[in-house]
Amino acid sequence: MELAYIPSPSTGVVHLGPIPLRGYAFCIIIGVFAAVWLGNKRWIARGGKPGTVADIAVWAVPFGLVGGRLYHVITDYQLYFGEGRNWVDAFKIWEGGLGIWGAIALGAVGAWIGCRLRGIPLPAWADALAPGIALAQAIGRWGNWFNQELYGRATDLPWAVEISDGPNRVGGTYHPTFLYESLWCLGVAALVIWADRRFKLGHGRAFALYVAAYCAGRAWIEYMRVDEAHHILGLRLNVWTAIAVFVLAVVYFVVSAKLRPGREEVVEPDRGPAASDPAAAAKPAGAKDAAEAADAASGEAKGAEAKDAEAAAGDAKAAGAEAVAVKAGAEAAEVKGAGAAAPAAEPAAAKADLAKPAAAAEKAPAQTGGAADAPGADKL
Repeated sequence: MELAYIPSPSTGVVHLGPIPLRGYAFCIIIGVFAAVWLGNKRWIARGGKPGTVADIAVWAVPFGLVGGRLYHVITDYQLYFGEGRNWVDAFKIWEGGLGIWGAIALGAVGAWIGCRLRGIPLPAWADALAPGIALAQAIGRWGNWFNQELYGRATDLPWAVEISDGPNRVGGTYHPTFLYESLWCLGVAALVIWADRRFKLGHGRAFALYVAAYCAGRAWIEYMRVDEAHHILGLRLNVWTAIAVFVLAVVYFVVSAKLRPGREEVVEPDRGPAASDPAAAAKPAGAKDAAEAADAASGEAKGAEAKDAEAAAGDAKAAGAEAVAVKAGAEAAEVKGAGAAAPAAEPAAAKADLAKPAAAAEKAPAQTGGAADAPGADKL
């Protein structure tokens, strides 16, 4: 007799009028929003712009959903293309069936396209989103609870999940592998956040740590499941997939740490120091230095012009002073000459000579010599 267990919902669909609201779809949608929210916070903390994670998720999420569904349909093709099956059911994603391996692989293609359009490195974006993806998986796994699927072997443990009779399932209590994986993903998210803060992981290593840690848990959880699956050498296909992806993630982590140690300093090219100053961002590199040099040159030119003007003013002032002095001297000479001529009662012709221009004054010696030779000059 079971003393305790986790009950399953009687239905995974709630109808809001004519609109069906499916628990599986709700869990996927909530998980996506949680991943974008956490990824955005981490992206901003690393120097990125708000909204970049959501912009790239617009590409990554649709690609991821298609990839996840393709992986599920390909690996479980007998559920849709076997005898008595309807291939149209392959498109009914709301009924469950998403392979995380295909979702990550094709989602990475969509993310790469988005990153290329924004001009940012995909590894840096993946590092920021890594714990958010683990959180989304932790939430999304509860969609399996709504659909009563992906449970483990039968058990009577107190935390067993109750499964009711239905198509392709037998009622009873089973290991809640959806719960195990949900809790494991929460632990992976916490591990990546801690390791990223402690060791400053970069260049895709935080994402590689998430992949390796998730695969380590998925391997043993997958081994517990009893739903129909392909087996290779006695192990489920997804167990082998988890092992292979785990090895690839570890190899990438080690090689990347040797080739590109440390973390990216710039995750978005336009988020440099000038991004916080719109005026500075509008100027090209070196514009500030060029402006300062131009101002200095202008100042020097103004100073030189001022000096030249000052010198010119000084010259003009000196020239003016000389002109005044010459004029004053001339006037003094005239006055003196006039004063000397009055006592001697010089003839009027002498006064006229003083008033003659300089050219007439130069001819005066010759005229004076002629006067000395005149008769009666010795008497004077």
